[in-house]
Amino acid sequence: MAATLFHKPSAIVFTGIHFPVSISNYVPIESSPCMHCNYHFRSKTSYQRKGLLQVKATVEAGTQIEKNGFEGNRMEKKEKLRILVAGGGIGGLVFALAAKNKGFDVLVFERDLSAIRGEGQYRGPIQIQSNALAALEAIDMEVAEKVMEAGCITGDRINGLVDGVSGTWYIKFDTFTPAAERGLPVTRVISRMTLQEILAGAVGEDIIFNESNVVDFEDDGHKVTVFLENGKRFVGDLLVGADGIWSKVRKNLFGPKEAAYSGYTCYTGIADFIPADIESVGYRVFLGHKQYFVSSDVGAGKMQWYAFHKEPAGGLDSHGKKERLLKIFEGWCDNVIDLLLATDESAILRRDIYDRIPSLTWGRGRVTLLGDSIHAMQPNMGQGGCMAIEDGYQLALELDKAWNQSVESGTPVDVASALKSYERARRLRVAIIHGMARMAAIMASTYKAYLGVGLGPLSFLAKFRIPHPGRVGGRFFIDIAMPLMLSWVLGGNSSKLEGRSLSCRLSDKASDQLRTWFEDNDALERAINGEWFLIPVGNEVVTSQPICLSRDENQPFMIGSGENEKFPGTAVVIPSPQVSKSHAQMSYKDGAFFLTDLQSEHGTYIINHERRRLRVPPNVSKRVRPSDDIEFGTDKKAAFRVKVLRSPAKFAEKAGGGILQAA
Repeated sequence: MAATLFHKPSAIVFTGIHFPVSISNYVPIESSPCMHCNYHFRSKTSYQRKGLLQVKATVEAGTQIEKNGFEGNRMEKKEKLRILVAGGGIGGLVFALAAKNKGFDVLVFERDLSAIRGEGQYRGPIQIQSNALAALEAIDMEVAEKVMEAGCITGDRINGLVDGVSGTWYIKFDTFTPAAERGLPVTRVISRMTLQEILAGAVGEDIIFNESNVVDFEDDGHKVTVFLENGKRFVGDLLVGADGIWSKVRKNLFGPKEAAYSGYTCYTGIADFIPADIESVGYRVFLGHKQYFVSSDVGAGKMQWYAFHKEPAGGLDSHGKKERLLKIFEGWCDNVIDLLLATDESAILRRDIYDRIPSLTWGRGRVTLLGDSIHAMQPNMGQGGCMAIEDGYQLALELDKAWNQSVESGTPVDVASALKSYERARRLRVAIIHGMARMAAIMASTYKAYLGVGLGPLSFLAKFRIPHPGRVGGRFFIDIAMPLMLSWVLGGNSSKLEGRSLSCRLSDKASDQLRTWFEDNDALERAINGEWFLIPVGNEVVTSQPICLSRDENQPFMIGSGENEKFPGTAVVIPSPQVSKSHAQMSYKDGAFFLTDLQSEHGTYIINHERRRLRVPPNVSKRVRPSDDIEFGTDKKAAFRVKVLRSPAKFAEKAGGGILQAA
């Protein structure tokens, strides 16, 4: 399914610059009716059939005209609008596809299609949620199928918020039910490069002008002229600015205005890593104070992650990004540290997070904006690209309505009114989701598990592990609000999609245990599928070899300083002064491991996810969980971390000693 997830864009499609129309010197469109290029002419009959009769013209020195077919044909035709699109990113290409499928003449100008906004392959996957996938289906079912086949489904598993330090679940999200109830596709992630390649292939290379950066435009009330950085000029009936958060179209419309810095810098990377709970968990948001971390399965044995840290913009990493991240997230749970350690330094990118507050006015006259150029969002909701896709669908729909009205009335197309209708249809929904993204960032980074966290001189209170009132109250509120919010975000726009049947794909199925996993953390933990290990920790350990634990209920483990011939299971010998000959026993039952102290002299201890050190009572079985530490004796020379690893073939030692991590 995800074998194509990290393919590079085709070199055939995006090599060099190919202009089906070249205008070296601007000649006003009014000077000759033949100056329109690549126009699609329609009769009423051909419009009903959705057939296109294309006339291509090349203008040299403003005089030479070449017509392909229908030479001298003076039959009356009703021409559709020519639409100029600044920006060939996801939003620009989706709109171009939607407009093209409705018969409009579209030209897309993109600065550089070979890179994804200059960040290349390591910017990695983008989450396409149910609302955006449904909009893609309404635009072009064949393209939507390709996107969904190339993507990795995450909405069929548990997703949600966890405590960054302990790794315990705070809130779980159900993104499957809102989609299934409305007949929508389930959320997926897909490589940006793969998505762009699919969209560009559907739009067509003759429509996309590469290495063509729109730097200015003129709107004379009848036509719009765009000016490219390379000196070329093109004329159309309207201009759509889809050129991102630093949009030149926006700047020329409304004047220069700085984007809003979120207060956070973001590191991102992709690791060749498969968590042991990959079948049951899609993505997690790890909460912390002034920092948070996001991880997501992206298919093909890879995990994508984002690390957010509150600091001024423009910072540099003098000693390497990976080293700094390990310091920032020191003491966080293994889910975070394992991903950082598994990521190559060269695969880590850093960027400061900015957004733009959506304005009440999205355009003027025959010019409008789409996607990040008008409502750039923080990435916390995963809806930035999704909103751009919804924008593209709605804008094409409003323009088609305006054209149909002009055909019926015999009057010119009212472009300005169509663009205003598009704004009205999108303004409220976009503003609400934009606000949600900001609130999500505040919640994720102001999370405090215990009283004393972030209180400076009073930080010692955190040692008492008193639950923070905000944590308790926040969970109560989110439990009520989250289902309603997800239902509206993922399914709230589906009723407005014309031409799309309300049906799910047969392949979009969740595990039969999904509802149980939502309600029972213990059942979710028991669903972990991997090999259990005891990994030596600390700098004074007497052994450096990991111990693989058998999940055979009939083969318990005896931990001691020597072999016990009478013991029926497997003996694990630890030559340490405080380890008794028959110190403890580990056994497996019903998907979990249990530890029993055999009346050892120096005791057996479990340090749990809250870092509480608890002594195991003699002859009493205590359950051990992933990321627990176990100490046999009190001198820390026989200390181990419980790890569940998906691919335990190799281990790599953490720099500076400590836990051995999966390589």
